[in-house]
Amino acid sequence: PGGAGMASGSHAEGEAVSGAQLIAESLKAQDIEYMFGIVGIPVMEIAVAAQAVGIKYVGMRNEQAACYAASAVGYLTGRPLIVIGGSSDRNQETMGAFQEFPQVEAGRLYNKLTVRPSSLEVIPAVIEKAVRTSIYGRPGSCYIDIPGDFVNLQVNKSSVKYVECCLPPPVSTAEDSAVSEAVSVIAHSKQPLLIVGKGAAYSHAENNIRKLVDLCGLPFLPTPMAKGVVPDNHPNCVAAARSTALQHADVIILLGARLNWILHFGLPPRFRQDVKVIQIDICAEELGNNVRPAAILSGDINAVTKQLLEEFRKRPWKYPSNSEWWKRLREKIMNNEKRSKGLALQKSLPMNYYTVFHHIRELIPKDCILVSEGANTMDIGRTMLPNYYPRQRLDAGTFGTMGVGLGFAIAAAMVAKDKTPEKRVICIEGDSAFGFSGMEVETICRYNLPILIIVVNNNGIYAGLDADAWKETLKFGDPATCVPPVSLLPNSHYEEIMSAFGGKGYFVKTPEELQNALKASMTDKQTPSLINVMIDPQSERKKQEFPWLTRSNL
Repeated sequence: PGGAGMASGSHAEGEAVSGAQLIAESLKAQDIEYMFGIVGIPVMEIAVAAQAVGIKYVGMRNEQAACYAASAVGYLTGRPLIVIGGSSDRNQETMGAFQEFPQVEAGRLYNKLTVRPSSLEVIPAVIEKAVRTSIYGRPGSCYIDIPGDFVNLQVNKSSVKYVECCLPPPVSTAEDSAVSEAVSVIAHSKQPLLIVGKGAAYSHAENNIRKLVDLCGLPFLPTPMAKGVVPDNHPNCVAAARSTALQHADVIILLGARLNWILHFGLPPRFRQDVKVIQIDICAEELGNNVRPAAILSGDINAVTKQLLEEFRKRPWKYPSNSEWWKRLREKIMNNEKRSKGLALQKSLPMNYYTVFHHIRELIPKDCILVSEGANTMDIGRTMLPNYYPRQRLDAGTFGTMGVGLGFAIAAAMVAKDKTPEKRVICIEGDSAFGFSGMEVETICRYNLPILIIVVNNNGIYAGLDADAWKETLKFGDPATCVPPVSLLPNSHYEEIMSAFGGKGYFVKTPEELQNALKASMTDKQTPSLINVMIDPQSERKKQEFPWLTRSNL
């Protein structure tokens, strides 16, 4: 824990401390290392105080991007999101103060804990509770509301209720009977499937899950941010036969994954009517959602996986690799990979998504941290860009939130700089997605973060118009009445945004130009860069590759 975790008796009598200092010291005491935000009245002094105690402050260009960055740091480091907001001075409440708003009441809808300290003296205890609440059980955000007059108000240190760093989250295990039942159901399966979720990545369960896959010979499918928990090139990975695997599995083991829209709610026609689900989750309230499970194992994913391993060692069982189920899955994998390869090797210009991702895959490091957002860009990227290590893919996740990319990339680059400086951060964006947080390019350059941004530019949302079609469309009148709502300005030079702030920008139209830009960006390990890749505005994913994204299936 940081130096602020000490008894109040250790402070000299009469020594004063401000609210801003107390907040900063208390965050440091709870092992908070990074702060993201946009400062102004009344919270500016909090950021200055945070830097003074050794917390790294990153000033962003948009509050949303700051929140995205902080949440990604939480995922990567295990210290989830704490939001600190300044509010009206207490003596102006109900008077129509500047930006007066019921922030505490509003925050309760979205956070595990929303709290406003009643005095400066309790700030350390409030911050400890917020951090502890955010990391215990299913992790989640907490909000702390700070009245404006608290920031510069001072109090005697001897009256402050200082607290030590909270203990690490308790590790809970499943009931032995539930583990035994789960193993029995798996051992009687004919067409098993293991689904690895983001919760498995967060709990650092990769070693035990890899052992479970190898010991039992189970086919596995990662959800998007669980890619790399077991490497994508593992022979048991069936991501390329996703639809077939989900639709025909008779027993599914959910390891930290929810049966939400991403997994079609676990319901027919995407799943068998009689599928047996074994659900493993840290959040008891999640167990049984949408489908009644055959077995429920409530606990930490890593700890419960270890329990399953121990039980399988007592009752050895391995799914045969020569089964009809494996034969069917391998056949589907081969067919899908063949189709993707055919698209990737097309020579026609403009390029398609698959050609672009093929060249990216060939030239980026295997251990890079991949950040991705967009519609087709993110979806096709999941299939075309493999992950070999856990927690090295960040994307729009369960909410499919556009705009997360650059905030996530900044967060990953800050953490990598301190912990694994040799790792590159590569952020792959659709042109529409880039527009949400594009000004964070200035933040990237200001902090000299050697992030490579690749904008896959099809002139629109899902699909756009080429320059000729755009000109023809404008002949019909006002763009507001005749331009398709999904269209963006053709051939926009997004790379010039990077050049404007001192980074390197590349505008590419051919595979050769793309290869050269990638090689140059990978060689320069000090300078941020942006490659703007023009593709066919009508390029799209393989038919039926991700049918769950259609409106009729939501």
